[in-house]
Amino acid sequence: MSELLKLDIDRGVATITLNRPEKLNAFTDEMLDEWVAALEECRINPEVRVIVITGTGRAFTTGGDVDGFSASAAQTPAGIKSRLTNGIQRLPRKMAEIDKPIIAALNGFATGGGLDIALACDIRFAAESARLAETYARMGLIPGAGGAYLLPRIVGIAKALEMFWSCDWVDARDAERIGLVNKVFPDDELMEGTYAFARKVADGAPLSVQLIKRVMRLSLGQALDTALDIVASNLPIVRTSEDHQEALIAFKEKRPPQFRGR
Repeated sequence: MSELLKLDIDRGVATITLNRPEKLNAFTDEMLDEWVAALEECRINPEVRVIVITGTGRAFTTGGDVDGFSASAAQTPAGIKSRLTNGIQRLPRKMAEIDKPIIAALNGFATGGGLDIALACDIRFAAESARLAETYARMGLIPGAGGAYLLPRIVGIAKALEMFWSCDWVDARDAERIGLVNKVFPDDELMEGTYAFARKVADGAPLSVQLIKRVMRLSLGQALDTALDIVASNLPIVRTSEDHQEALIAFKEKRPPQFRGR
């Protein structure tokens, strides 16, 4: 990783930190490459059980660097599509491949493509001063990083359209009220609160934590019978795991279980 993006792993929790504060962590092609690589490393590393994504300075990220918009607009339609597919859209696709929990710690502004990537995380915690906005219409654009798919599934169609059409700011407390973020912390307690939750999850049984996420996502939009069959097909994996046996023994011995992810 370069100084633009940092990856740290501690006690089962990986932290990906966007580190371009002078540009409000707007991402460049180099940052996107490193971000996708960091996510893949987290996906395959058995020492990583939970992933936290955050930013430095006043912003989580404001999305793509506006300085590059004029140049990309001069491309052909096919070139613009290719740049999008092979650029920022790699992030939500990669995140969708990962069964491990992904938490966005929104330390400040999150706009446009930056908010879209926060939406691709499983849950979002926000600092009290954080402000969020979908600003595409103000720039004469449409959501390019999954926002049109993700936002209505989180806040509902009507509220999503209101955010997209108005481009209005949503403060942290209102974001919590509409379900856009899970919890709001005082600014100086955001990371402490995020890590407390992340480590609680990391201490759980990894196979169970990851399969809950997979089964829930596979079941969305399915009929009840299909959803129940998905669960029945996956339950044997955890029922026969060493972690399940450890949980039973620990329960009888009245001690915390020591899960090993197998």
